[in-house]
Amino acid sequence: MLSTEQAQERCHALIARARKAGADAGDAVYLANASESVQVRLGKLEDVERSESEHIGLRVFVGGASASIGSTDLGDAALDELAARAVAMAKAAPVDQYAGLAPEDMLLKAAPLALDLDDPREIGPAELRRLAEEAEDAARAVPGVTNSEGGGASTGAGVVSLVTSHGFAGAYRASNHGLSASVLAGEGGAMQRDHAWRSARHFADLPSAAEIGALAGERTVKRLNPAKVKSGTMPVVFDPRVGGSFVGHLLGAISGASIARRASFLLEKDGAQLFDSSITLTDDPHRLRGLRSRPFDGEGLPTAPRNLVEAGRLTGWLMDAAAARQLGRQPTGHASRSGSGAPHVTASNLVLQPGSVTPAALMADIKDGIYVTELIGQGVNGVTGDYSRGASGFRIVDGQIAGPIAEFTVAGNLIDMFAAMIVADDLVIERGIDVPTIRIDGLSIAGD
Repeated sequence: MLSTEQAQERCHALIARARKAGADAGDAVYLANASESVQVRLGKLEDVERSESEHIGLRVFVGGASASIGSTDLGDAALDELAARAVAMAKAAPVDQYAGLAPEDMLLKAAPLALDLDDPREIGPAELRRLAEEAEDAARAVPGVTNSEGGGASTGAGVVSLVTSHGFAGAYRASNHGLSASVLAGEGGAMQRDHAWRSARHFADLPSAAEIGALAGERTVKRLNPAKVKSGTMPVVFDPRVGGSFVGHLLGAISGASIARRASFLLEKDGAQLFDSSITLTDDPHRLRGLRSRPFDGEGLPTAPRNLVEAGRLTGWLMDAAAARQLGRQPTGHASRSGSGAPHVTASNLVLQPGSVTPAALMADIKDGIYVTELIGQGVNGVTGDYSRGASGFRIVDGQIAGPIAEFTVAGNLIDMFAAMIVADDLVIERGIDVPTIRIDGLSIAGD
């Protein structure tokens, strides 16, 4: 894996080759990652894995047409061939009036922010194994746990570099550490499974392996002997570990590309009051050590904190340069790049801001409802907003979480669900998308 300086040098070299081969403009992106993980099961070493990858991608523009290509070979001869092939492909491609680099006057001019994304601590295989064993041991020690799918620990780091032909050059390095455990409880057909995991940029920000393991075991045992639930319409409360999926559905619907294709259930809803006025959703790419923090976007534009929803009102679309041109607007600094292809839209560290009541108070008036801890399947229509997903969790009876339930479906329409959403005060920042406990009344439950 190259250093950030070496990565920028290779990207500059590839852009120079592309211009020499006949490209009018272009950008080059370098993406690399090195990781190591250890998995144990039933106290024995099951897997040790180390992976390294690096990829350089080139996008060129010739006469209004574009093409992209990538390679894992960073040698001079490979870069020569990459540039020549990309230009030849662009010359044979159809003209796209919306394709092109981001506006030059909007590029990040200052040095990229230092976001403390890279942990200098190195964790070797022996320590990874100890952590994995500690996580599994803690999970298996929970009364009622009968088997294990294993404990795991991982560490890694990556480098991102982007260079454009019209003046942007930037790179950063980011590390990642993770702990996990997955166990089973019960026997035979009554067996239940659950897990726990955490990931962080810096190892010091992780909970202990024993905490992860104990949480996995406790979650699993609570699921034993689930009952069925009757069909009907009732309030549903979503645990924070599944509630973040609603933010994902919103992001897909406010992507400029979806709006431009008219493939979003939020068409004509720019600036609309979608949620209760207590709801605010923030996007902060500058959070120190954030799992999704980044100093610049995939087109070289500056990133900045923003409220995507403010006091329940949608504040606008998220756009890369191509979607912005198609919609007659400005890009928003939300472009992301893979090793090949055009940029796509993504957000950074997303937080649904907490409400003012505890989860217990949020559920206190629910006589008969459901607390969801797992969602299954992908039954969401991004064009109509229709929502239907398999689920499992617990009954809510007289304001209290009661016994486990499984094999039911939760259904509604996202526009109605957004409007009915209220949240508790139990926000914890630990993922890339973080939400408190969410309550939505009037959902359709299909069970027995």
